[in-house]
Formats: sequence, structure tokens, C-alpha cells
Amino acid sequence: MTRILRIDASARTEGSVSRDLADRLVAQLASGGGDITVRDLTQTPPRFVDGAWVGATFTAPEARSEAQKAELAASDELVDELEAADHIVIGAPIYNFSVPAALKAWIDQVARARRTFVYTETGPKGLLEGKTAWLVVASGGTPVDSDIDFATPYLRHVLGFLGITDVRLIDAGRWGFLSEAEQAAVIAKAEGVEQYAA
Repeated sequence: MTRILRIDASARTEGSVSRDLADRLVAQLASGGGDITVRDLTQTPPRFVDGAWVGATFTAPEARSEAQKAELAASDELVDELEAADHIVIGAPIYNFSVPAALKAWIDQVARARRTFVYTETGPKGLLEGKTAWLVVASGGTPVDSDIDFATPYLRHVLGFLGITDVRLIDAGRWGFLSEAEQAAVIAKAEGVEQYAA
């Protein structure tokens, strides 16, 4: 059975293009049977990292105090979800040319040395190989992958850093400026991925 982790980052729960397209995409990925975990970052925002959190991550797991383990409990849950998934669907609106703060906070919680990446003599190595990530990127006026889009390249880089190199894009940039035919083509792409479902 396909295991899907859906990450929603849009501040809007109604009228959100990224949420609508993610609905369609997840339905197709799970069409042959799927275990879907939904992490809505606007409903349960990840905490921002602080000094205590950083100190806990820098401490070897076997040496962590109970307080440090508690500091990392929520992060451990997010990492567990990510490790368990075959497909990761990230609904990412572009806010002010970059990712929403809640999505950045999630990234900071799951980019964990010794959990999702390790440092080696030749540089960092991601530990989350063999997964597929889907970026459902929507914007009001920023063209996706343009010089002023700092969200999409960043997400690709972070996922690759964690070992997820199979990253696929549903481009809903400048949604309000697209013609009905262009919008229909984006929707068709989101709905046409059943061949990827396992």
C-alpha cells in the first residue's frame, strides 16, 4: 500500500489553489489504495527552533536528558511521518517570493543531523532516499521557477539535501492570470498521475 504524507501550508482553508490541486493529486496517488497522513501546518504550526532545541539536536541521542528528549518529541513525530512516506505532497503557495513561515518551520524541524542527513568526509548525505516528492506550487503573481521565485528552487534543494531527488512539480503559478484552458491543463496534470501510484 502506498504511504502518502500530505503537507498543507496555505493559510487559506477555503479557496486555496494549492489545497485543491493537492486534493486531486493525493486522490490519484491513493487510487490503488493508500495510507494518507495529513499534516496541516496552519492548523498545527510547527514551533520555531530555539536554543534548547538546537542543544538537544547537537547532543548524541544516547546522551540526551529527558528534558532534551521532550524538546525533540514533536520533531521526532514529524520526522517519523516523513521517513514512513513513499510520496510526499507539499502544497506550497508562494508568499512574498518564498515559502510560508509555517513550511519553513516544518523544514527546520525535519532537517535533522543523524536522522534525515549525515555529514561525511565528502559532504552531507541525505538519508531519505527512494521517495517521491510532489511540489504543488501556487502563486498570485510570481511565475514559478522565475528569477523572483525563491520558494520552488529552495524546496527542491532542501529535499535533495535530505536525499529526496525525485521531485515533481505541479505548476500553478500566476493562477489568476491563466486562461481557463491553461488552468484545465494544470488540473489535468494533478489528476493524471495514477501511473505513479503503487
